[in-house]
Amino acid sequence: MEYSDDLPETPDLPLEIIVYILSFLPASDRKEASLVCRSWYNASQDLRFQRNVTFSFPASAASLALVRGLAKKPRCSLKISQLDGFSISRSLLTEVGLCLGSKVDSLALPGSSLTEASLLDLLPRLTSLRRLDVRGLDSLFMSGAFLSREEHRRQVRSALSGLEELDLSDLRYLSDLTFTRLTSCTPRLRRLSLAGCHIAFEFDPYRGSPVGAVEDSSALLSLRNLRRLLTEQSSTLKALDLSRTSITPESLRIIAQVQDLVLEELHLQGCRELTDYSVEVLIKHQPKLLKLDISGCTGLTSRSVEAAARGLESLTHLSLSGDWRITEKGLAELLSVSSLLSLDLSECLHISGVELVKGLKGSDTAKAKLEALSLRSCTYLRDPAVFSLAQLLGDSLRELDLTSCINVTDVSVYAISAYLQKLEVLRLGWCKEVTDWGLLGMGQRSESEPDEEMGDKGPRFTRTFGNMGFFKPPRMPFEERPKLLTQNDLQQFRQQAGASLLALRRLRELDLSACAKLTDSSVTQVIHFPDLQRLSLSMLPELTDASLASVGRRCRSLTSLSLSHCPGITDRGVAQAAPYLQRLQHLYLSCCNNITDRTLYLLMQHCRRLKTVDISRCKNISMTTVDLLQSQLPFLENVQHKLIGVADLPLTDCF
Repeated sequence: MEYSDDLPETPDLPLEIIVYILSFLPASDRKEASLVCRSWYNASQDLRFQRNVTFSFPASAASLALVRGLAKKPRCSLKISQLDGFSISRSLLTEVGLCLGSKVDSLALPGSSLTEASLLDLLPRLTSLRRLDVRGLDSLFMSGAFLSREEHRRQVRSALSGLEELDLSDLRYLSDLTFTRLTSCTPRLRRLSLAGCHIAFEFDPYRGSPVGAVEDSSALLSLRNLRRLLTEQSSTLKALDLSRTSITPESLRIIAQVQDLVLEELHLQGCRELTDYSVEVLIKHQPKLLKLDISGCTGLTSRSVEAAARGLESLTHLSLSGDWRITEKGLAELLSVSSLLSLDLSECLHISGVELVKGLKGSDTAKAKLEALSLRSCTYLRDPAVFSLAQLLGDSLRELDLTSCINVTDVSVYAISAYLQKLEVLRLGWCKEVTDWGLLGMGQRSESEPDEEMGDKGPRFTRTFGNMGFFKPPRMPFEERPKLLTQNDLQQFRQQAGASLLALRRLRELDLSACAKLTDSSVTQVIHFPDLQRLSLSMLPELTDASLASVGRRCRSLTSLSLSHCPGITDRGVAQAAPYLQRLQHLYLSCCNNITDRTLYLLMQHCRRLKTVDISRCKNISMTTVDLLQSQLPFLENVQHKLIGVADLPLTDCF
């Protein structure tokens, strides 16, 4: 059959139709589709896909073209790093002001050392700014002269009158004077962060007297000035972050009792002087709190948990991480708060999960429907509790962190795979008793063997998992090397309808680092997640190129992959996986001594979007090739290359 050259061309689909088609794709796939042709790119830029998108780039000559390209967008959020006082940075900020001034919603300036003149030239142009992040920008406040001129304050006030979020975290030189000048230009704040700032709550070390003098300090920020701001903006301010400050119980009481202040979010992470009584007073005067972070407040006990459960009826997020005096008492009552969505109990060393289960077994109308639960480093947690939690949270849980729960075994993995099939984030790092059998959803013995620990009346798993029953497999003896599966075992896995890790089809993040009993046998069979974005398989000594090749083919949406301390990974595995990992942005290969310069050439060829590469302590990589890698990858920001090319590294240097 012959084709005529004068046949009419196929008409292009209308832009609206392409937008509709792309709306069914996840963000990672839309990003890939935008590279197909101009019409698909234009469709991918539709406003419905541009929510909460931040453009992150360093201060460089190449970024000038990016800024000019963003001028076509009606709105944008910017994160510009590595700014300084030199001409490139000044030119970039000028271009931002001219091209994007009225379009910038959010501006963050991490890792910068800007001069006052550069920022004051930019801020008056940002007339639509809603969020400003100047955390750690000490060069701006060191002299104490920032916004000291009334003319500058008037210009900045005109532009920032609609600013809602201000992040001043980790500013060593923030003082009453500079704080007052800046916040006088932002009269409608909803969120304010002062985390890590030096705030004098009760005593002024420079004056040698209690805080409370009428005169503003030029050396530090005082409680009196903070209270003034809270009073002036009480009608709008809803979120406050005072983490890592030296706030005292009396100071917290003063803040909580500011007239007309109704906080919805309060962060007090690492405020070690707080007591149970101060938290009770806080909750009494701020009962509308939705999010409360009191992690790392080591003086708190279960009294604070009980106060939160009784006084915060609309609580959605609670973090108690690192509060080592928190015990099971009070947690059952907390989980009767039906609004609770996120609970962080990581490093609460006395938590075993028993009271969590009791709390969740309440009536269906009066129990928390948790979407995120962190039990990291809760070493008393064991399989029965995980099993029960999985059953009770199966309809709601999206994120589960069991990192370093050293008593968790394959039984917990079975339960997670069977009941938590809506999970998007699963972290099992350092759960050293997890084996291939757990990931595959298989028992290591026949059904007829007695269950010595649970008895005949205990829950059981069947080989086919057909009746959704459970059994608890015998405790595995410690072995230096994991027990390998045979081909018969794998054939059985393929035929059975069991609850393997494959059931978690919604996973976006999976951490199996340091689960040293895992091998290629399970990784190649169950790590098949097309939408997986973050994967950590670090410190798996039995992992080889077969696993890396399988991951590359089966998990093509990966943006972050960690394979550090995997001695079985070589250039061959990278060669097989790299062509499929074109979305990869962060790659960690430290202490993989069998990779060479060839791996870096493969990354240059296939993984052009890399931002972070860690090849520390890889003795077969040369500095010359690292320099070439840095020059060839346009988005590369950070290359860790400590002790590369060093032969015969001591074993301790890799751990």
